[in-house]
Amino acid sequence: MPTVSLSDSLLQSVLAIAQQAGEHIRAFYAKSVKIHTKSDNTPVTEADLFVSQFLIEKLIALTPDIPVLSEENCETPLKVRSKWAQYWLIDPLDGTQQFINRTGQFSVMIALVEHNQPVLGVICAPILDCSYYAMKGFGAFKQTQQGVIQLVKRNIDLNGTVKIIVGSEKKIPKVRSFLNPNFHYEFQVFGSSGLKGARVAEGIADCYVRLGNTGEWDTAAAQVILHEINGTIFDRTFAPLSYNQRETFTNPDFIMVADEQINWENIFQTNTR
Repeated sequence: MPTVSLSDSLLQSVLAIAQQAGEHIRAFYAKSVKIHTKSDNTPVTEADLFVSQFLIEKLIALTPDIPVLSEENCETPLKVRSKWAQYWLIDPLDGTQQFINRTGQFSVMIALVEHNQPVLGVICAPILDCSYYAMKGFGAFKQTQQGVIQLVKRNIDLNGTVKIIVGSEKKIPKVRSFLNPNFHYEFQVFGSSGLKGARVAEGIADCYVRLGNTGEWDTAAAQVILHEINGTIFDRTFAPLSYNQRETFTNPDFIMVADEQINWENIFQTNTR
């Protein structure tokens, strides 16, 4: 199967596609949308479905030989997709509940996965007017109306406050239950799995803890961005996440961190080994 080479022109093309999708979401956000419940009891809107189809068409036009896997179109069996050397992995609207609740905390996410590892990632937050993007070996960046800044590697000092971002207030007690009590913690609450990972990469938080179901499309783009600033992502046994290696796309509980050099096992005492 033909593959596509990583290049700045590819990255910029994908960024433009994500931002075009964001404009479509902005239009849906300005009006009332139909909401349905999926088989896993999570919500889906007409915005999710429209943007999913838009992204699939645009990515196929950009790279006709590269398959596209969307959260809203993921029925391809493992025996078929396991042969893919590369594929696009997309979440057309990460944070659908946030979209419904009108918080602005949602995003479009596109990742290119190569040999079971994400190598290019774009996260576009249309209402927050910002995009995060990265490519393996090329660095990580944030784009706003003020311009583009490069996200930088940083060292976390555990003698200070460890800033942990979670999806809701109700998750805080459970997360706190497996934290080493000898350190000081500050909790932040924010929507969209991808945007929480981006805020870790940006330096607003030190780590993001996710307890509960997510899909591979929820982590792939943020993983690329984190890796480019010396961060990483692991499950509660401190093992890396996998992509396109199981029948299910469901991730285990995971933790995204900004500094992979830290001994995070000293912070997160999960007792799962």
